[in-house]
Amino acid sequence: MTRPSWEDLPESIRDAVQERCGPVPKAETAADGGRPGVAARLYTETGSVFVKATPSISGAATLHLREEWANRALPEQVPSPRMLWRGSADGWHMMLFEYVDDARRVDLSPGSPDLPAVLDTLDLLGRLLTPGPNGALPVTFNMEALQAKARHLLDTGRLADRDLFEAALRGFSLERLRGDTMLHYDLNAGDLLISAGRVHVLNWSFAVRGAAWIDCALFAPRLVAAGHSPAQADLLLSGVPAWRAARPDAVAALAALWTLLRMHQAMHGPEETRAARTRAAEVGRSWLVYRSGVEKRSRLRR
Repeated sequence: MTRPSWEDLPESIRDAVQERCGPVPKAETAADGGRPGVAARLYTETGSVFVKATPSISGAATLHLREEWANRALPEQVPSPRMLWRGSADGWHMMLFEYVDDARRVDLSPGSPDLPAVLDTLDLLGRLLTPGPNGALPVTFNMEALQAKARHLLDTGRLADRDLFEAALRGFSLERLRGDTMLHYDLNAGDLLISAGRVHVLNWSFAVRGAAWIDCALFAPRLVAAGHSPAQADLLLSGVPAWRAARPDAVAALAALWTLLRMHQAMHGPEETRAARTRAAEVGRSWLVYRSGVEKRSRLRR
């Protein structure tokens, strides 16, 4: 998907933004991200800011509004760029954020010096966001759509390893995911910037309330994709207290759902994203195989 640029915005929207941040002589469109709308660094006389603008008729508008809510609700201590302004006009929703200077995406590969800071940030989020602010949607809100796609794929009978997924999901209940922690729900290297040794967490569009270990469980495939074996990813996460409290059967079920979603996207998503989704599904399957073994050993010990 080709992301629209700042210059593609209607003049009235650009004027509304510039009323808040001043004239914008230069803008750089963000390379990452697959949702509709504008995401760009704006250069102003007083420094840079980051703008997000989404058409109100877009399917992504609900995610934009959830991100607005999350950024208003985040405690001050959470290491995330602050939202400076939000507004709606002429069929667009807009947000302005602080810009993190001299930052880069974190490196999640084995041996990376960024890993300790990333894991410390995972722990910090769990502590700062438990209990989470009032008003967060329950994690079941995100999961119900995910379950529907997974069931659709399983019911086609086209999966060679369907038994692996069915076993992981057998007896699973969404109740096991409930909790009082505000979750990011989609942590990945693109949403984690590091500057002067500090990790900054971006893009809270999927924020929900649930069990504290869920962010770790959804982050694990990202570590595997970065080159860690599933066992190494598990060992890294074991330093986060919330992860140690996770039920093995619930982790395996979540791994199955995450992987089935990527498989569904690889088959039915936009053509330009299918290769990346296929690779993600392969990563997810390797994580699922490993976690299914952990869950099996856990049952044998009971």
